Amino acid sequence: MKNRSLVMMLTGIVLLGACKNKSSYESADAADSARIEDKIADTTLTAKLVKTADIRFKVKNVQQAGENISALATKYNGMVMHHNMTSTDEQTHDVRLSDDSIMRISAFNTSADMTVKIPTEKLDEFLTTVSHMGIHVNESKMDIEDKSLDYLAEKLKLKNRQEFIAQQKQGKIIVKDPNKVMDLKDDMVDEQIGNKRIDDEVKYSVISMSFYQSNTISKEIIVNDDTSTYNLPFFSQLGMAIQNGWFIFSEVIIGLVNVWAFVLCGIAIWLGIRYYNKRKAHPVV
Repeated sequence: MKNRSLVMMLTGIVLLGACKNKSSYESADAADSARIEDKIADTTLTAKLVKTADIRFKVKNVQQAGENISALATKYNGMVMHHNMTSTDEQTHDVRLSDDSIMRISAFNTSADMTVKIPTEKLDEFLTTVSHMGIHVNESKMDIEDKSLDYLAEKLKLKNRQEFIAQQKQGKIIVKDPNKVMDLKDDMVDEQIGNKRIDDEVKYSVISMSFYQSNTISKEIIVNDDTSTYNLPFFSQLGMAIQNGWFIFSEVIIGLVNVWAFVLCGIAIWLGIRYYNKRKAHPVV
């Protein structure tokens, strides 16, 4: 009887141990499965497509087109990142109207460059609307860059660094140089910012636009800044000429008066030579 009871007790202990081992094996398998699922989830490739577009077109009025594009970007919950409008003189001609005024006729070209960010799901609709604003489209293109692998690489690097930092905090890994830990943390920040930048590029598409209009003719009456063209009226010039003539005449008279002695000497010499010539021509008998 005692032997039978002992046998039953041993059998129960063996069965209990077997159940515990089986339970521990199942727990280990479950943990391994969870780790495998985590790794699969970490390495799952999520599509990260970055779309950009460029368009060049001709419009009737550059300034009005720029205002319409800005309003359209706001309507689609986008924003204008860059806007630059320029006007360049192609040719200029001046027509003289009077001594003090001229008409300047200018032919100038006006163009503008704009860069906007638009939600990606509105990109096609935005491009279609903008192209209809122009008289004609010179060039239109769209590029799609796949950054899925770049995003995944940064994500895995970040996780590895996070695990390393966690083990370092727990004392499992000892780093002698604190600067290396700081560099590692800086790299983690760069990777986080890099992925956030990719997320933003995926969410918003960047469109670069260049548009222009036909040359415009401008007429403007301006002051003549050429001083050589300014002259007095005719009668004013005539009066000044009389004054100048009298001034010159008086100066000549005054000059002659100043040299009266030389004039008298000259007259005396002339008379003497004349008298001598007469005596020589008619000698006295």
